[in-house]
Amino acid sequence: MTQQAQEYLRTKVMTASPAELRLLLLDGALRFAEQAREGLEARNFEQAYEGSRQCRAILAELTSGLRPEIDRELCDRLSGLYTFLYTSLVDAMSDRDPKGLRRVVELLAYERETWRLMLDKLADENVAAAGIDSGSVGATVDPGPSSSVDGGLIGGRVHLSG
Repeated sequence: MTQQAQEYLRTKVMTASPAELRLLLLDGALRFAEQAREGLEARNFEQAYEGSRQCRAILAELTSGLRPEIDRELCDRLSGLYTFLYTSLVDAMSDRDPKGLRRVVELLAYERETWRLMLDKLADENVAAAGIDSGSVGATVDPGPSSSVDGGLIGGRVHLSG
């Protein structure tokens, strides 16, 4: 990676919200799982191992970054998904099974797309909330710790009164 690309990535990570960081982690996990799959198919076991190692590290980070005090049920489900992906990755690597890795890649791609759609929806809701005439409805944005997206599990909530 060039110096300029490293600086861009560093800036992107340092300015990202927690929700955007999770998306970046999912991007990385997907990229490394694909690298592992390609390595197994090409019988390049060093490439497969390195991709698998990086993907496992990201899955562990995704799991450890969950905040069950905000939403225990959601965190339990995500933890179960990430544990399943981790175990499936290890099993596929042990069996040298590209099809098993393909399933991991497909699930990671689905999770990544789900997360991206959630971020898009949240952005749309925040834009809509910002456009509400606060004099007639009394709209406020609460980025407090009990929120479910960026401030809490991931972002802010919109409260309407009146």
